[in-house]
Amino acid sequence: MDIYLLPGLALITLVLVLILALRSKRKTEERLQSREAPKSALAEDGDAHKEDE
Repeated sequence: MDIYLLPGLALITLVLVLILALRSKRKTEERLQSREAPKSALAEDGDAHKEDE
């Protein structure tokens, strides 16, 4: 039984990291497509003099 513990935990960890990465990627892509998202001060079309909120 102990022989399956470490590989099982590693597999579960890898799957969780993969799920979190895919979810983060999807949220980032949605934000890039959103017109309501504020532009970064470093962006070419952003406001360089904007105060942080």
